[in-house]
Amino acid sequence: MHYLRAVIKVFASLLTALLVGNLSAAPSNTVEKTNAPVSAPDPNDPTEKAYAKLLADDDAAHAEVDKWIQEERASTNTPSATLNLRIAQRFDAIKKRYEAFLQQHPKHPTHLAFGSFLNELREENEGVQHWEKARELDPTNPAAWNNLANHYGHASPVKKAFEYYAKAIELNSNEPVYYQNFATTVYLFRKDAMEYYAIDETQVFDKALDLYRKAMKLAPTDFVLATDYAQSFYGTKPPRYKEGLAAWTDVLKIARDDVERDGVRIHLARMNWHLGNYKEARAQLAAITSEMYAGTKKKVLENIETSEKEQTPAANEPAK
Repeated sequence: MHYLRAVIKVFASLLTALLVGNLSAAPSNTVEKTNAPVSAPDPNDPTEKAYAKLLADDDAAHAEVDKWIQEERASTNTPSATLNLRIAQRFDAIKKRYEAFLQQHPKHPTHLAFGSFLNELREENEGVQHWEKARELDPTNPAAWNNLANHYGHASPVKKAFEYYAKAIELNSNEPVYYQNFATTVYLFRKDAMEYYAIDETQVFDKALDLYRKAMKLAPTDFVLATDYAQSFYGTKPPRYKEGLAAWTDVLKIARDDVERDGVRIHLARMNWHLGNYKEARAQLAAITSEMYAGTKKKVLENIETSEKEQTPAANEPAK
């Protein structure tokens, strides 16, 4: 990840929930930040070597902290004060190196990576300043526009996020993350989108879904992206269950293991239930073998049974 760090920071990531069959009515808002340079630097340049080493050490620090957290979770559910101090010290050392590097090279694109680093530490205001500096130094770098759009989508003004995502895509129309982020922000902030684009709510949904489809065209095997798109059909007004069923059917084709496949089947069962395809809904539930979905599976089955009882077949009606 030396020149591309992707993090999920805006709102809460619902990826785990998606994989266990979460049935919420909105996409996960997986908004990613990128630090990709516009052009490849000279690997033999001493400054670029120092920059690459800094990014590698940044990645190593994150990997080490992740290991510490996992080890702590194996023994207790509550992080200790000692662990929090170790994490703070580990990241503080990297922060000081970023600051020292930029003091020596104030016009280097490192501002982009440092902004992401600070954002991950929840030092958002300082991080945004570095992203703004990166944009000022190189306004043709789409990653800076994307990262700032992520910020404005979270902290407002949201309409500025629309403008910045569009600029990122204008500068690089082949990056699926930009379309995905743009789609999620349009979908979640529908009122702002209606005002900004002078369109109605149905058209806002259409715009968001179209952006998702453009992202998927560029990344056809991205499971998380495909689930975000499929999840969005729960929240359209009215819900578009037929399109949702088709979307989840496509997600099933790119699921990478049995856990993901079973999670998708939960959604296939629910879409079929909404469409009145009770037999197919039951078949999807029957195909689920993982115990981790037992509770959700039971709930969807109860919904199916309730719907079946409420629709009394004509053959069972008493003779008149």
